[in-house]
Amino acid sequence: MTIYGYDMVMKQARIAELKARLSEYLRSVRRGETVTILDRDTPIARIVPLRQPGLRVRNPTTGAPSPKRVLPPPSDLKLDVL
Repeated sequence: MTIYGYDMVMKQARIAELKARLSEYLRSVRRGETVTILDRDTPIARIVPLRQPGLRVRNPTTGAPSPKRVLPPPSDLKLDVL
């Protein structure tokens, strides 16, 4: 079900429909649309697009061990994995 409003398109989906067509609804969210999830015609949740998609890289916290202490040393074996 789609509801048209002023400068906004909001889709609504019941739980069973969302489960059956999740990929389609997620594509809509990627395009910037909002999807409201209904449980017996009662809104219970909303799927909204992220403001900044993707991962953020952060610096290690103070006192965290260096990668040399966490990772094992490289192997000296001369092997070809293929």
